[in-house]
Amino acid sequence: MTAIPSKAIWAYLLVGCAASIAAMLVGDGMAVGVYTFAAAQLPLVMWWSYRTYDVPKGMVLALTGVGLSFAAGAAIESIFGDTGTPLFISNLFALVGAIVITVGMSMLVRRRRGMNAAGVLGDALIVGLGSWLISWVAFLEPTLRLSDEPVLSSLVAGFYQPTGSVILFLMAVYLFTESTSNVASWLIGGTVLLMLVGDLIYALVTAGHVGDGILVLSTALYTMAYFTVAAAFMHRSVTAIEHSQGTGDSQRLLGRLIITTSSLVFPVIVLAASGPQDTADQIVRSMSALVLAGAVTLRVVFSVRANSDAQAELLRAAQTDPLTGLPNRILLLEQISSYVHEAWRADREPTLYFVDLDRFKNINDSLGHSAGDEVLRIVAERLVNAAPPEAMVARLSGDEYVVLDPTTKTLGSASALAERLLAVFREPIALAQGDVFVTASIGVSSIDSMAAKPEDVLRHADTAMYRAKDSGRNCMAFYDESMHERIAHRLSVETALYRALDRHELRMFHQPILDLDTGEVVGFEALMRWQQGDGTIVSPAEFIPIAEDTGTIVPIGAWALLESLTQLRRWIDDSVCSPQATMSVNVSPRQLADPSLPSIVSEALARSGVDASHLWIEITESVMISEPELALATLQKMKALGVRVALDDFGTGYSSLSLLQRFPLQRIKIDRAFVQGVADNPSDRALVRTIIAMGQSLGLDMVAEGVESLHQIQVLHELGCRKAQGYLISHPVPADAMRSTVSALERIGRFPLLRGEHRAGQL
Repeated sequence: MTAIPSKAIWAYLLVGCAASIAAMLVGDGMAVGVYTFAAAQLPLVMWWSYRTYDVPKGMVLALTGVGLSFAAGAAIESIFGDTGTPLFISNLFALVGAIVITVGMSMLVRRRRGMNAAGVLGDALIVGLGSWLISWVAFLEPTLRLSDEPVLSSLVAGFYQPTGSVILFLMAVYLFTESTSNVASWLIGGTVLLMLVGDLIYALVTAGHVGDGILVLSTALYTMAYFTVAAAFMHRSVTAIEHSQGTGDSQRLLGRLIITTSSLVFPVIVLAASGPQDTADQIVRSMSALVLAGAVTLRVVFSVRANSDAQAELLRAAQTDPLTGLPNRILLLEQISSYVHEAWRADREPTLYFVDLDRFKNINDSLGHSAGDEVLRIVAERLVNAAPPEAMVARLSGDEYVVLDPTTKTLGSASALAERLLAVFREPIALAQGDVFVTASIGVSSIDSMAAKPEDVLRHADTAMYRAKDSGRNCMAFYDESMHERIAHRLSVETALYRALDRHELRMFHQPILDLDTGEVVGFEALMRWQQGDGTIVSPAEFIPIAEDTGTIVPIGAWALLESLTQLRRWIDDSVCSPQATMSVNVSPRQLADPSLPSIVSEALARSGVDASHLWIEITESVMISEPELALATLQKMKALGVRVALDDFGTGYSSLSLLQRFPLQRIKIDRAFVQGVADNPSDRALVRTIIAMGQSLGLDMVAEGVESLHQIQVLHELGCRKAQGYLISHPVPADAMRSTVSALERIGRFPLLRGEHRAGQL
């Protein structure tokens, strides 16, 4: 079935208004007929809404029953009169309809997500009891005194008013606990309000407070109520009522509190303002007040208990990791703090084990985060099973766990537990995608009286864990003070490195590359040096890895490239070196991964005025292994610029012919580890001979690094290597010393002995 247009629904409401006005203008008999028709149409509308909007069956049955019961009651009263048994049956039908609505609303409240159903129903009971007291004093007791109707009939009519109050309360809570309301909710709320006002008018007439002539207004309100609720379930927004989620808005909770408090205050005022008429009235008032007080007491008790449970749950959630259920950092630090205060005891030495999974990111990247979460849960279970019963196993974040064992007594027992924790990772972890193997690095730190803060203990174990990772992973390391000193020193170097470029503390040194055939300087390798403001010299082997880790290598590398090319341009212009001399600049993996590297190189060439063919970019084999696609793309862009690429330290890493064939390389630099033994070690000589022959067959330029003796130069020349660099030729020198260095090399290069024209065996 298709939805009804909004304009048609509003037109339907106008028809309802006309019917309500007609009910006020025509006689009582016709008014009841209009009212009966309005009630009887509700089951048809609900069936249509169920078929069109998939309204919940419970709501359909409840409102269908309400429509039928009210229509039946009105019909009986119209046909058989409004006194005696017909009136009793009519009132009974009305009460049954109200009870059906109340039960239906209670069920909907219980099903609403995010709503404290028990609290809402408890408040509804208090509202109902308070309304009963007011109804008894204001309406029911006067009706029983003034009416000749049977007591049971009057009681049935009297119970309808407090039931209506409960309905109004539940409806308000259910419909208006959303951040935004809709048309259907407002129409249903208006329906309940119309019904309650009609009931109030009926009760006032029955109690003799107003004349019978106003009853026709009650009938008109009932008629309009049925048209309104029918329009609500015709509107498409009715689908949002069932699927919405209750909110914990403080203003709405305050509204509930005001309504519930009013249900206590107003009955007390009514009881205080009017005394009992007779003994029966006094008994009813006393019993009603006693029941109301009991309900309030139970509500307070349950509220206190619920609040206590909520506080406990909040505390548990604040101290627990939601994924694994293990204690989190907060609870762990509290436990460490208690052990720090007890560290003076000589019978034990509580120990912390910092467990970090190795390469866990690979699992998330390849199998997805759901598989990663499953791995984390399984690891948590295994650690709990492997740890002593007295130990606490906590998860800090990500793939970091901590085992806190208070029973450790010796270094040997701590080492044994660390081995047991490592052993849990030797078994594969079964996932839906298949078995996976996970390893871990463990840092161990003891808690002693010297530990100032729990955070210090945790930091010490974390430091030891990183030492385990540096040692190759899948192992353990114990914390000692030297680790802290190294970490502190690294931090100071890292901090100073950020400002080194701005403070002009970095300088470029250059090592000449010699042509062994001619004895001429044909190129230079740029090497960075760092001298801090206080004169401290930091080794490149120390600060380059730090720059790589922190990313500062990118701006530093860009500066080094421009500085070296600019210096080459000066040397060529000043005739310090040949116009064909080249500059070799090392590029780190971090720089090669930077997408802006080609533009940086292009800009440096343009600003320095050096042709691209004069620049050699030196890379290591590890770059091509770890990120082959990225390295290939970047190097191809370099080749397109005219820049040449050299493979540095060849032979020490993952050297293979596939690297030489796949990547755009034009030079191989033979590592110093082979050059040092080339003169005296037959194995090294054979390996160097093979490397040179392979390079020559591929048309690659060959450069030997680390030359330190004449014998090495002569053997290299004999093997076919035509270029070399090293301390024998020249140490790395600053730019202002290069003129004298080149001049000295050119003088020495004239001697045939240096150029290898005598065989090494003749020396």
